[in-house]
Amino acid sequence: MKTKLLLLCAIGLALTGCATHSSARADRTGLTGAWRSKIQFASGALAAVKDLEFLYAFNAGGTMTESSNYDGAPPVPPAYGVWRKIGPREFEAKYVFYSTKPPAKFENIAGGGGWLPAGHGVLTEKILVAPDGQHFKSKIRYEAFDSAGKPVDGGGEAEGLGERIGF
Repeated sequence: MKTKLLLLCAIGLALTGCATHSSARADRTGLTGAWRSKIQFASGALAAVKDLEFLYAFNAGGTMTESSNYDGAPPVPPAYGVWRKIGPREFEAKYVFYSTKPPAKFENIAGGGGWLPAGHGVLTEKILVAPDGQHFKSKIRYEAFDSAGKPVDGGGEAEGLGERIGF
């Protein structure tokens, strides 16, 4: 009886491992996970930036976080948003970040002021994951808004080339 119970437990564990492994393999062309992308804007205020990179975390529940190598210039927090599947290996993400404006005088920083809110940006990205599941190409639309939520100049169009972050 003990031997049969141990054998059944071993088979159950083996099958669980197989199911986990096969589902991970089945999601090979999915978006869930961590990615790094090189971005080049063709228009708008960011077109002059030639070394822009984004880091993404796409969560299984459809939320995501994005941060760039320029989050400190001027200081802005990461972007937060949502993503969804729109076709085979095709996804759409929409994420929002807050923008800031520099202080009028250096003394404002010392006095407790600093980089105050200046509005927000909305990025909408169409992503096509490569058949290998390790790379993607994307098209991005950036829209800029002032503190009152009205559109302002500076938005633009970009393309991205992403690579999955892994071991």
